[in-house]
Amino acid sequence: MVQNLLTSLLVLPLIGVVVLALIPAKQRNLLKIVALNFSSLPFIGFLLVWVGFKEHIVQFQFSTKLYWLSNVYVILGIDGISLFFLLLTTLLIPICILVSWTSMDKKFLKEYLIAFLLLEFFLIGVFTILDILLFYIFFESVLIPMYLIVGVWGSRERKILAAYYFFFYTLIGSIIMLLSILYIYYQVGTTDYEMLLTVSFSELEQKFLWFAFFLAFASKVPMVPVHLWLPEAHVEAPTAGSVILAGVLLKLGTYGFIRFSIPLFPYASFYFTPLVYTMAVIGIIYTSFTAIRQSDFKRIIAYTSIAHMNLVMLGIFSFNNLGIEGALFQSLSHGFVASALFLVIGVVYERYHTRIVKYYGGLATVMPLYITIFLFFTLANISFPGTSSFIGEFLILAGSLKCNTSVTFLGATGIIIGSGYSLWLFNRIAFGNIKMKFCIKYIDINKREFLAFLPLILGTLVTGILPNIFLGPMHFSVNNLMEFIYI
Repeated sequence: MVQNLLTSLLVLPLIGVVVLALIPAKQRNLLKIVALNFSSLPFIGFLLVWVGFKEHIVQFQFSTKLYWLSNVYVILGIDGISLFFLLLTTLLIPICILVSWTSMDKKFLKEYLIAFLLLEFFLIGVFTILDILLFYIFFESVLIPMYLIVGVWGSRERKILAAYYFFFYTLIGSIIMLLSILYIYYQVGTTDYEMLLTVSFSELEQKFLWFAFFLAFASKVPMVPVHLWLPEAHVEAPTAGSVILAGVLLKLGTYGFIRFSIPLFPYASFYFTPLVYTMAVIGIIYTSFTAIRQSDFKRIIAYTSIAHMNLVMLGIFSFNNLGIEGALFQSLSHGFVASALFLVIGVVYERYHTRIVKYYGGLATVMPLYITIFLFFTLANISFPGTSSFIGEFLILAGSLKCNTSVTFLGATGIIIGSGYSLWLFNRIAFGNIKMKFCIKYIDINKREFLAFLPLILGTLVTGILPNIFLGPMHFSVNNLMEFIYI
């Protein structure tokens, strides 16, 4: 049973898709209940995996080999690097369905729920599959349901254009990655990740292969200048789409760098570090300043996400335990905080159907619980001590300081700018005069919305107060990664 646990957790969302397909479209409540239950079961399963996870073992755990054809098989496994990405994914999908409980009560509800279960299936595959070709297939398959979520259920007339932006920006780099994977298979004769770790590519091969992987992963982070799709996709996506986009999809790029680019091509990773540092620093400072001049609630948080994920890149390419563990921790933290901030936006958008900041003001008077939650996540977003972001960014800067003082200083500058516009945004929404001309009736958050916020609040607090619970499982896996870097 333990050996097949990962297989069962991977297949559960697919079973949910089949069950949803058999339920008549008119039974809307039943569709939503079934989707919520099937999306929640993998989270419970991965909590059990976390309980049974042995921190001191550096090899992949719960490994499973599934034979597909005579010589073709799928290998599944997890380590301290992928464990928390899986927990984050399987936590956010049920939250997305819960958030959409009333807002998506219209045509194509069944298809909407199926898209999220398919997305969960592909994301679990991305974080568990130990074969670079199959990883690529799942990595790119994520685009399909996400494209539909933005393009079909988006909120504005530009949703089709935003979906195209998202699709093509992320697909073009990935095509080159596919060619590099085929080259690896031609040279080595396998795409098994664990076997490839024992292969030494020449310096020239590493440079070309690393850059091919970089093009695919950088557009997912996203790094400047391949970041333009993200603000468009966030603005047009429904609230649930923005939550999963910020919470998990942006982590596919950083996960790819940690899992594949650095251990498989260590020489090239060092060689291209100045390029990564330059792009990351530009991304942090440029997007922080760009966020200040935005008037759309979602655009502000979208540019904030870009700045935070580029800071994560500084941690990854610090090539030390502090920086890489900080990058993993900050990725988890960003999944909680950014997702919650998009939920904050969704609450008021569902009531008043506008995201323009100037139409809001004085909500602290009429929506006190909403503003309290907004304040909590604003403080988490600016790395207030006691929240998860403080631990993640502190570790990243400490690791980066060991490697490059100038880059650390510039990265910290971006954090300061980010704190400024985050507090400015909260001040505009919470205080001042109530804009009765635009928003006549004010309703505080309900039980369903609070239930969606609750796990994110607890996750942000627990990771901020008890970080070793999460850093412990990561530590030995990161140590193992360091051996491939300095081999």
